[in-house]
Amino acid sequence: MNTAKILSVVIPVYNERETVREIVEKVLNLDFVAEIIVVDDGSTDGTKELLEQTKFDERVKRFFHDRNLGKGAALRTGFGHVTGEIVAIQDADLEYDPNEFIEMIRPIRDGVADVVYGSRLSGGKPQRVHLFWHRMGNGFLTFMTDLLYNTTLTDMETCYKMFRKEVIETIRIESDGFSVEPELTAKICKNKRWRIYELPISYYGRSYSEGKKITWVHGVSALWTLIKYRFKS
Repeated sequence: MNTAKILSVVIPVYNERETVREIVEKVLNLDFVAEIIVVDDGSTDGTKELLEQTKFDERVKRFFHDRNLGKGAALRTGFGHVTGEIVAIQDADLEYDPNEFIEMIRPIRDGVADVVYGSRLSGGKPQRVHLFWHRMGNGFLTFMTDLLYNTTLTDMETCYKMFRKEVIETIRIESDGFSVEPELTAKICKNKRWRIYELPISYYGRSYSEGKKITWVHGVSALWTLIKYRFKS
């Protein structure tokens, strides 16, 4: 595989002091990563201070929000500073393995895809067995996505979304919080020029006691977001 450094990885961070340094190092180990853009979204647990004090590789760029605005706001900041040909999203916890980017980037490099989703629900890779109702909610939201946008996605809510830079440049993120996931999917699916592919990924999910932040409230918001952008011009 061509090892040119072409991937920009945006990492939104909120209160992930115990894991953020490790995830940054894991991403840096990929030889095709051009830059990592870390956006601290008003952390209060010492994450900000850790990021400020750690001597990372020169490829790591750090940005800080004065207060917590939400994942969408952090991605909006991060996307505004990317320079790589391809852009990916990486959460700051350890639920997702950056080595999955090795396979995800292939369809884009090969010229067959503009967008690649990493699916936790299509099988074939290690998955933590837990949170039944979370799985059911995710499945329902993905079903509604497929119904509304005539797609065959299996995991709309996945963090692992990878795009050609020009895809991101056509999208203006309006959601500040977790609704950014369905918003991105809606706007990508609605633009019929983009070729979307999906690959199975491993998933090492956390429980709520371990720091998981998504709740049923976010699911209701996600459903409304999907419906809104389907009919919004």
